[in-house]
Amino acid sequence: MEPLRDGEALGDGPGDASLSPPLRFAELVAIVAAVMALNALAIDMMLPALGLIGEELGTARDNDRQLIVVVYIIGNGLAQLIFGPFVDRFGRRRVLLWALAGYVVGCLLSVVASSFSLLLAARAFQGVATAASRVAAIALVRDLASGRRMAEVMSLAITVFMAAPILAPGFGQLILFAAPWRGIFIALMLYGLVLCAWFWARLPETLTTENVRPLKFDRIGAGYLEFVRNRTAMGYTLVAALAFGALFGYISASEQIFLETFDLGARFPMAFAMIAGALGAATLLNARLVGRFGMRRLCHGAILFFVLANLIHLFIVAAGYENLTMFLLFTSLSFFALGLIGPNCTAMALEPMGHIAGAASAANGFAGTTLAGFLGGVIGRFYDGTTTPIIMGFVCLGLAALALALWVEKGRLFEPHEGP
Repeated sequence: MEPLRDGEALGDGPGDASLSPPLRFAELVAIVAAVMALNALAIDMMLPALGLIGEELGTARDNDRQLIVVVYIIGNGLAQLIFGPFVDRFGRRRVLLWALAGYVVGCLLSVVASSFSLLLAARAFQGVATAASRVAAIALVRDLASGRRMAEVMSLAITVFMAAPILAPGFGQLILFAAPWRGIFIALMLYGLVLCAWFWARLPETLTTENVRPLKFDRIGAGYLEFVRNRTAMGYTLVAALAFGALFGYISASEQIFLETFDLGARFPMAFAMIAGALGAATLLNARLVGRFGMRRLCHGAILFFVLANLIHLFIVAAGYENLTMFLLFTSLSFFALGLIGPNCTAMALEPMGHIAGAASAANGFAGTTLAGFLGGVIGRFYDGTTTPIIMGFVCLGLAALALALWVEKGRLFEPHEGP
């Protein structure tokens, strides 16, 4: 590899490391996208069925059905902290295959759940299982790429995977036309089985011998402590968590917003796909621009744009001009910004952590997903029949993300805060 140029030690230089031989670029992107789609499908295919599940299994309040999404997300985030050391000890491939097996079992438990409480327990288990898959996949990417190249891989993977949230509500609705809501979990189980077969046949082990870490509490604690103490790693993890908190807040309340506030009925998947498409377009654009402009310029500019767009949207709501068109427009603009924030924050957070990629991926996922799930759940619970709580949540999270980015870069946006 060529010597690093100025700024590259911070993971934002044009010569950042390229891929190593074990996997072709396209297949690596496809594998990461397929793993990420596990979560997207498990969350978004549920959305058209939330009302039916609430009616059949019984919920105390209408907003309680959001828990079907929230417990999955929080279980997924909490468990990532556990699986990081396993990924660094037993390898990426083995942990990923066991995670997929757990995902399939979680789907089966959801199919046979006889009460709302049991379904929530099955969903939490499913989230825990897929936590290991997320940790292993991100560690796999960090094994094979760094810096802007890693941001490019993540952006392309997210772009491919964005077909899942765009199409998932529609798939869920189609299944409901032909089968009860439990049929959705059967479809998810089949997807997990297909991935098991693919990864068993094609996925290599990328954990090198020198990076194998024993399962010792002092070593595990030292790895996590190193991550927490690193200003860039922890700071951008929290920025991403705030961004995804906005995403999860919207997702948890989207069914009620489109069906109750705007009365879209069966057209709900179309509106959801439009907004998700903006996120996918941004991640595709990010993959093309990150090598030219760098992760910080794109990320920081997107945060500022996100805050401005939602302040304007909040003013429109306060003035009484909110309608479906305005909501779709400004939420799409917000999601476009999130598509630039997410992959760049993840790459910048993990860039200094290559020697403990599994633990770093776990800490990043734990802090990001758990905090994001909690914040999204709080925002969703404030749904009152209007879009105001969602937009207010976006504004607050955007301002907090901007403040964190300023802290990480010591008050100077768009450039690394220090040289290599």
